[in-house]
Amino acid sequence: MNPETFRQTATAIEDQIGQIIVGQKQLIRETLVTLIAGGNALLEGVPGLGKTMLVRTLSEAIDCSFSRIQFTPDLMPSDITGTNLIAEDENGRRQFQFEEGPIFANLVLADEINRATPKTQSAMLEAMQERSITSAKATRMLPQPFFVLATQNPLEMEGTYPLPEAQLDRFFFKIDVPFPSVDELIEIANRTTTSTVHAAQPAADAAAIREMQTLARDVPIADHVTAYAARLLHATHPQNATQNNSAPDPVRQYLRFGASPRGMQAMILAGKIFALFDNRYNVAFDDIRQAAIPALRHRLILNFEAQAEGITTDQVLTEMLDEIPT
Repeated sequence: MNPETFRQTATAIEDQIGQIIVGQKQLIRETLVTLIAGGNALLEGVPGLGKTMLVRTLSEAIDCSFSRIQFTPDLMPSDITGTNLIAEDENGRRQFQFEEGPIFANLVLADEINRATPKTQSAMLEAMQERSITSAKATRMLPQPFFVLATQNPLEMEGTYPLPEAQLDRFFFKIDVPFPSVDELIEIANRTTTSTVHAAQPAADAAAIREMQTLARDVPIADHVTAYAARLLHATHPQNATQNNSAPDPVRQYLRFGASPRGMQAMILAGKIFALFDNRYNVAFDDIRQAAIPALRHRLILNFEAQAEGITTDQVLTEMLDEIPT
């Protein structure tokens, strides 16, 4: 696959999703970037904004299998990964047979993932990082491409189990789902309250997605652009203020811990994909800056002062991007 074919295929996928999802162009673009990067996305937004519909439509647009897991406090790890059952063969002999869980799909929606207990949440860790699951001493590979899109509701936190930092770090992007505008609400009403049925058509298949993933990793990036991504990540650590004074003021004032090296990897890989979307075969500073906030917002830990003043990681990152020179 060449860069032009990549851009045409990505545009066709976005167009098919746009047949169902009204507006939300940045949401669709960042979700598609995460898929091409081979990562996982965490979507945060109030109920009813089309998060489930987005993943289902994406699976139709790339002709892949889709699975939805509704996380609840009584959900067990085996409900996700699968379990061994006793079954009889054609000769009447009983033996254990592995029954695959809903994790065995190309696109998996983990709906309200923070509603489940940490024990159940941990069942997703191996799948998200290794693309495999281990059950009864046997490791089974998941279908490729594999993509987890997890959602959580930012309004009602009672009875939830916040995701640990180690699991948050496994998400390539954290994507905020904005509320639609008035014009978009009118279009949503026109599409969903009539007898007309809208459907997405396949614009790519699993093989094409794998080719896009390979091409994205082959995009060259200059050393000084890589160094810029490294400086951005390094600047998120407030302890660097005492070492070489490289941490900006908002970082020193509001952050307790900075991002891990996975944040830099996400910025660079997403920057390569953003470059391909613009029909360029090289990464620019603006590509890194465009990827910085969704790649780092969930990897920063705010201190008590930031929580008391209502400061968000997005605000800290915006100020940091203004201070760190290219």
